Amino acid sequence: MRTVSGFVLTNLLGWRIKGEFPDLKKSITIFAPHTAHIDALYGKLGFAEIGIKYLFLSKKELFFFPMNLVMKKFGSMAVRGVKDKNAIFQVVEILNNTDELHIVISPEGWIRKVPKWNKGFYYMAVKAKVPITITSIDYKKKEMEIKGVIYELQDYATVIRQINLMYKDVTGKVPQNFSLSSEN
Repeated sequence: MRTVSGFVLTNLLGWRIKGEFPDLKKSITIFAPHTAHIDALYGKLGFAEIGIKYLFLSKKELFFFPMNLVMKKFGSMAVRGVKDKNAIFQVVEILNNTDELHIVISPEGWIRKVPKWNKGFYYMAVKAKVPITITSIDYKKKEMEIKGVIYELQDYATVIRQINLMYKDVTGKVPQNFSLSSEN
């Protein structure tokens, strides 16, 4: 059944959703590239249409009144690193205390070019014992795509190589602001 979000994304904005979200109850879901603020809106519309229970991780600085009300309404949670209570621990605790939830994160962390992605998404998945789902937003193709799932998380270098392969032909809104993680 079509959602209002899906109608807006596909019929009004002209985007399409490619692929099927895997039959998973929990995951860390990467959403990239994140090169412009509008990416979040397209992502939230797309994830609402897909029909999964999700929570976007967003910078704490975006949660000022009245913006905090909008962010919470769109399924965002403020995160900031704090000793013994950083985002990794917060997410693991949330995932351990729920039956179904997909944590959506843009590991670049900024809308500017970042050569080394933040490894937090990896540690969240490892500590919560959940797979990493890879999704993308491609402005050249005007599509949000579910690209795949990474279940084997023993080695970060192997995981980031798999992620880089999945994103190698994806175009962000501001293409020069997106880079694959140079860390192996």
